[in-house]
Amino acid sequence: MPHEQHRDMVQSYHRVRTALGLLGMGLPLVLIMGGLFDVRHLEPSISDFYHTTYRDIFVGTLCAIGVFLICYRGYGRRSGDMIDDDWLGTVAGVSAFGVALFPNESPTAEIATMTQQMVGISISPMFHYTSALVFFSCLAVFCLNKFTRTAKPARKRIYLFCGWVIVASLVGIAVASAVKILGSGAPKAAVVSYNLVFWFEAIGIWAFGLSWLVKGKADIALVKLARQKVQRPTTGA
Repeated sequence: MPHEQHRDMVQSYHRVRTALGLLGMGLPLVLIMGGLFDVRHLEPSISDFYHTTYRDIFVGTLCAIGVFLICYRGYGRRSGDMIDDDWLGTVAGVSAFGVALFPNESPTAEIATMTQQMVGISISPMFHYTSALVFFSCLAVFCLNKFTRTAKPARKRIYLFCGWVIVASLVGIAVASAVKILGSGAPKAAVVSYNLVFWFEAIGIWAFGLSWLVKGKADIALVKLARQKVQRPTTGA
C-alpha cells in the first residue's frame, strides 16, 4: 500500500476512534450536569434519562456511537481470533442502537415509542438490558484483546486497565441492580441513595471512552513514525 494511502487510512481510523472516545467521555458528563443543575437530581441509571428531557442526548449519542462502531473496520481476523474487528464493531454498534431505541421500564407505564408498540412495553426492557450487556461485553473485548495485540507496553496497560474496569462495571451494575430489585433494608437504600447503578454505568462508559482516545493517539504516533521512515532516506541523500 502506498505511504500516502496508508497515512490517510490511519488518520481516518484516528478520527473514528477519537469521536468514539469523546462521545463516551461526554455522555455521562452531560447527563450529570443536566441532572444536578437542571432537574436537581441524578436519575437512578443512565438509561433512566431516556424518560427525561435529556432523551434526545441519550438516544442521539448512543446512535452516533452505534454508527461509528458499525462503520469501524479495524484489522482483519488473525490467528486465534474468534471474531474480527469489523464484526465485533458491528455487533457493538447494533447493540448500541438497541440500548437507545428500546427503553427500559417506563415510569408512566404508557407506550411512548414505536419499539414499545412493536414488542410490548413489558418486553422492551428485556431488549434494552440484553443490548446493554452485549454492548459492554464487546467494548471489553476491544480493550482486552483487540487493542492489546500491537500496543506498546504503556498503552497495553491502559487498555487492560480500561477493559477490566468495564468488566468490573458490568459486575457492579448486575449486583447493584439485583440489590435494588430484590434487596431490602440498608443495602437497597444505599444503592438508591448513592445512585450506584448510574455510577457503575458511567465508570464503564468513561473507561470505554478513554481506551478509544488512547487508541486514536496511537494512530497518530504510527503516522508520524511512518513519515519519519519515508523521509529518512531522502534526508540522508
